[in-house]
Amino acid sequence: MTAQTMKQGLRQSIIAARQNMAAVDCIKYSQSIAARILEFPPYRNAVCVLGYMSFGAEFLTTAWVQQALRDGKQVFLPKVNSSSKQLDLYQVKDLQLDVAPGLWNIPEPLPTRCVKVDVLEQLDFILLPGVAFTRQGSRLGYGGGFYDKLLARIEQNEGQPALVAAAFDLQLVSDIPQEATDRKVQWVLTENEVIDCSAN
Repeated sequence: MTAQTMKQGLRQSIIAARQNMAAVDCIKYSQSIAARILEFPPYRNAVCVLGYMSFGAEFLTTAWVQQALRDGKQVFLPKVNSSSKQLDLYQVKDLQLDVAPGLWNIPEPLPTRCVKVDVLEQLDFILLPGVAFTRQGSRLGYGGGFYDKLLARIEQNEGQPALVAAAFDLQLVSDIPQEATDRKVQWVLTENEVIDCSAN
């Protein structure tokens, strides 16, 4: 069985498990995760943060993004560039006005209202979406490779952004097949714990 086939099977099972979670639990766990992020030193010390707008049964990011704006952070959100197959980053200042459903109905920044920026070297904190994660930092995305490409553009130097995943406990798995292009996260924050992947 190829890594791609194994990944696809894992992706389907975790997405199904997440969708089977009660809505009230999704909200409760998301509140716990958001509180953990807001207390997390790499976030507290960050000036420029890259977030994302959740969709489906993901960790609900809206409250966290709004709080980051209130905290005075420079907040950037990704928009899929269909022609380059990469993520373009835009600074947002008001979620009510600056964001609308885009590709795959995922909320994205509106280019008519937001400034597209190339801030990879300025980012202090990146919150990464994903389907599944291991305690060692392996990440399974949705299969488009958008975030792997984004992270590949960031030189892995000292002083680079904290790479953080927010996930429900049910998204933690023991193993994810890895390919050369896959990038790891440094921390995984769940409703129950903060996992330092380098310690595993």
